Amino acid sequence: MDAADTTQGTRPKPPRVTAVLLLLIGLALAAGGADLAWLGGSSYYLLAGLAIALCAVLLWRGDRRGTRLYGLVFIATLAWSLWESGFHGWALAPRVIGPALLGLWLLTPWVQRELGGRPLMRHGGTVAAVLVVLVTVGVTLAALLSSAAPRMSASAAASGSVSAAHAAVDGDWEHYGATQAGTRFSPLAQLTAANVGRLKLAWTYRTGASPRGLVGTLETTPLKVDDTLYLCTGFSDVVALDPETGHQKWRYEAKPNTRGLFAGICRGVAFYRVPGATGPCSHRIIAATVDARLLALDAATGRPCAGFGTNGQVDLWAGMGPVDPGYYFVTSPPTIIRDKAVVGGWVTDGQRLGEPPGVVRAYDAATGALAWAWDPGNPDVHAAPPPGASYTLGTPNSWAPMSADETLGLVYVPTGTATPDYYGGYRTAADDKYSSSVVALDATTGAVRWSFQTVHHDLWDYDVPAQPTLIDLPGGIPALIQATKRGEIFLLDRRTGRPLAAVAERATPQGAVAGDRASPTQPFSVGMPSFRGPDLSEKTMWGITPFDQLWCRIRFRQARYEGPLTPVGLRPTIVYPGYLGGSDWGGVSVDPNRQVMVVNTNRVANYDQLITRAQADRMGLKAIGAHYHGDVGGAVAQAGTPYAAIIAPFLSPLGVPCQQPPFGLLSVVDLKTRKVAWSKPFGTARDSGPLGLESHLPIVMGVPNHGGSVVTRGGLIFIAASQERSLRAVDILTGRDLWQARLPAGGQATPMSYRSEKSGRQFVVIAAGGSPGLRTPAGDYILAYALPNAR
Repeated sequence: MDAADTTQGTRPKPPRVTAVLLLLIGLALAAGGADLAWLGGSSYYLLAGLAIALCAVLLWRGDRRGTRLYGLVFIATLAWSLWESGFHGWALAPRVIGPALLGLWLLTPWVQRELGGRPLMRHGGTVAAVLVVLVTVGVTLAALLSSAAPRMSASAAASGSVSAAHAAVDGDWEHYGATQAGTRFSPLAQLTAANVGRLKLAWTYRTGASPRGLVGTLETTPLKVDDTLYLCTGFSDVVALDPETGHQKWRYEAKPNTRGLFAGICRGVAFYRVPGATGPCSHRIIAATVDARLLALDAATGRPCAGFGTNGQVDLWAGMGPVDPGYYFVTSPPTIIRDKAVVGGWVTDGQRLGEPPGVVRAYDAATGALAWAWDPGNPDVHAAPPPGASYTLGTPNSWAPMSADETLGLVYVPTGTATPDYYGGYRTAADDKYSSSVVALDATTGAVRWSFQTVHHDLWDYDVPAQPTLIDLPGGIPALIQATKRGEIFLLDRRTGRPLAAVAERATPQGAVAGDRASPTQPFSVGMPSFRGPDLSEKTMWGITPFDQLWCRIRFRQARYEGPLTPVGLRPTIVYPGYLGGSDWGGVSVDPNRQVMVVNTNRVANYDQLITRAQADRMGLKAIGAHYHGDVGGAVAQAGTPYAAIIAPFLSPLGVPCQQPPFGLLSVVDLKTRKVAWSKPFGTARDSGPLGLESHLPIVMGVPNHGGSVVTRGGLIFIAASQERSLRAVDILTGRDLWQARLPAGGQATPMSYRSEKSGRQFVVIAAGGSPGLRTPAGDYILAYALPNAR
């Protein structure tokens, strides 16, 4: 029987709506595919698009060969997808699910009748085709689900043994990172894999709304000292809470001058005991504000300590020179060492030459007097500049949390880049010496004892974002772990800065813009696992659909990408990892008993480009009047240099990263073997999706994250951080999720754990404030979880 005949002997009406849909799909794929092929990319999209367009023509004419041809296209698509991706579920999904569903539509009774076909169940070929499509979708979904399992290393399993050295129960959390060492380790063991599933919300505290029109990012990690929790809000209020109930004991309203500010942030406060003192302010909270003041408050009442500076505060603008509002403030808590409070500061990115100094200063924690200053541009002078002068403008700053070693008398300072970030033609030798480094300063004098650089002549905004973590390795070797945005983890001797795990200087791509240079080599930590992710390729470009995947492939081919540390130029350049990391300010946590490190990382690329000053002038691009914390890219003026910069994450038109998942990982490294014990995608797609919409798909994907983890002696990792609004408890030995709580806002903070003296319960606390950068919902929540009170 002719393909156009029907069992009734009359000619049916062709499926022309379906034909038009196929034609549009085919032409779109063919047009984009031609562009991609011209750029040297895959020819699949061009050939598939032309074939689908031919299917459409056949269907328009009522010719059943159109469905058969589509079947061949689908089989070819499946083979091509497996060749490119293997059984990587998230890589397969956009390649085969859409074409499979379209194939199913072509096999429905409605389309088949219009083509004069037999009823579905009487046509063996059609049934077979349906089964093939369903099996394809099923296999893809199974691959998606299987990708969530932790990848265990047979040669590097985390040990479950616990040494006696940390057996004493300590219920407090006195420093931002639990201790001066920044390990984020709690020696509490009440919560274990056996009972953590019974954790319940114990109390909630609301910090309150931000000043009108301003964004306050709640990233605080509270302290717990004696019978009180201490924390700060995004706009610098300091709050004391009852650790058992969350009831407010006192609140100091900082009332910052917000002129010129668009946003505020505070990651924590510091606690200090004045030696030999009793009475008011013998125990005090030291905190910084978004309008550059250093505060000392009585820990019992919240009242300013009159003997500290002027009426309980020190002016951090002193010696900074002409600073525009919003261009400098302190985001991380002061570091207390040898009776001094050490502070760095945030300096806004990429705006102009001569931005505020990156000076690090130490103040007497009792009086507020300046003890010393470390000016990277003038490192041998530790006094305040004379009247009318300032610290060196535009030098590398330190915005991340610091750590300290009382015994060695050192404070460890992670540094950023000299400003502006993406052009280094005017940087000095001192800028290049101390940029993107960890620097050990003498806690008494401020003198540099050693420095180690993680990126030479940084042109990528690879400032060191994470608190250095101090740990004693087997044999009593004092070590320092430094996580970086590059995804490199450096293991150093904290006495000398010499690598304890091998570091290799490797040749990296050249070709910086005129007037600048790229370092011929860069340091790679070859003795520790790297979390920068595999190099990108056209095959690893991704999308929700074949269309945005094709778009990402074209953009990849249009850009310059020669692997890690490709210099940004006048042609679009892929920077991978991008400014999100690798690791960001959440850093790592370490269990010193088991000798394992927990690290959460990102795999999101940037799509960056320099533009000439003439182009920037035509765009009207100028240095902004204040810093906005939370943007996810855009143009930065870099005024005073030959080039402005356009900086953005590499996203598809649907707003999802252009490289295939996972975009975020949670991993454990065995510090004895220096191997990954396990690693898994971190976070589901539930609260993220195309165009910023929530997909509600509870399928593990591995999503971007900001924030850190805490580990406990009970063998648990507690972490929120990801775009998924959840706090998790994870088994440190296996990577298995043991417990999960939904959060009312994004949990972009680092949790902490303490024991309440009133009930003896172990609590876990997280701030849920959201993140504009990750586009998670904002909130003002402090949430505490504990086992139900038996009394």
